[in-house]
Amino acid sequence: MGGRVALEIYRLAPERVARIALFNTGYLPLAAGAAGEEETRKRAALVALARSQGMRAMLREWLPPMIDSRRIHDSALVNSIMDMMSRKTPEIFAAQVQALLARPDAGPVLEQIRCPALLLTGREDGWSGPAQHQAMAAKIAGSRLVVVPDCGHMSMLERPAEVSAALRAWLAEAA
Repeated sequence: MGGRVALEIYRLAPERVARIALFNTGYLPLAAGAAGEEETRKRAALVALARSQGMRAMLREWLPPMIDSRRIHDSALVNSIMDMMSRKTPEIFAAQVQALLARPDAGPVLEQIRCPALLLTGREDGWSGPAQHQAMAAKIAGSRLVVVPDCGHMSMLERPAEVSAALRAWLAEAA
């Protein structure tokens, strides 16, 4: 959701944004029709699971498609994500889900970006993968797109060295 927050900041105060980095994010609103209804149903089921059985139970369902499938048995990675996210309450999770379901179309914001922009995603990110990031990059003049191999949606946790190197390189060239 950080990318959505960054886009909203840009929409509200573009003159205050010198650079923007959008990692593993999207820009489209909730789909209309059956696709939007299905997303709503799946997210509501996760909220219900968090409320009835706790955050760790919800995370056991939510996490597998969020990381590169080859890392699902990487206990250090999985446990660190579960530990981090289970510190939040079901109420916080429900509020995040509501924000995602009410997300605006940020396409017009992308087209207004006039500062250096980095878009980064994991090649195996099934939620906001390379195709979506390519579409976003096409809307931002002069943007840079990085696709991290062997990486899913949780890029900063799955491949911290590669993500940090991409960010450092972009910051150095944007300066």
